[in-house]
Amino acid sequence: MSQKPKFRLSNPIHFLALGFGSGLLKPAPGTWGTLAAVPIYWLIVHVMALSLEQYLLLTVTLFLVGIYLCGKTARDVGVPDHSSIVWDEIVGFLVTMLAVTPSLINLAAGFALFRMFDIVKPWPIGKIDKSVHGGFGIMIDDVIAGLGACLALHLLQPLMV
Repeated sequence: MSQKPKFRLSNPIHFLALGFGSGLLKPAPGTWGTLAAVPIYWLIVHVMALSLEQYLLLTVTLFLVGIYLCGKTARDVGVPDHSSIVWDEIVGFLVTMLAVTPSLINLAAGFALFRMFDIVKPWPIGKIDKSVHGGFGIMIDDVIAGLGACLALHLLQPLMV
């Protein structure tokens, strides 16, 4: 019988890697982690009112921070990519919403598209997920899923009212 990973929410690195604890929710921790990204997106777009360049810079920064957070947490608990580690979903969702007009319909569509790309893992996402490891590996497949979802969302824009 395998031992349950020992995440410590009192550890700020674990707390962030677990999406502020959202990754511990069951079922579907990745969906809960993506849901945790929604208020972050809202804060960035509506409160901070970042320009596209600032949004991109922040997202890249969160990606780079995520490499450390996810890698360290995975090493601490001894599981290479535990499903409760969801910082990658948060960043992946922010990538999905890049240059998207903020609206409830776009938010819902972006959420659904990102979850679809992240769960189905079409090529090359699935190949990268299996072949790239460590903190970078945890993060990069979700960023690529976010890019795919972002492209799909932009292509669907003319059909959305």
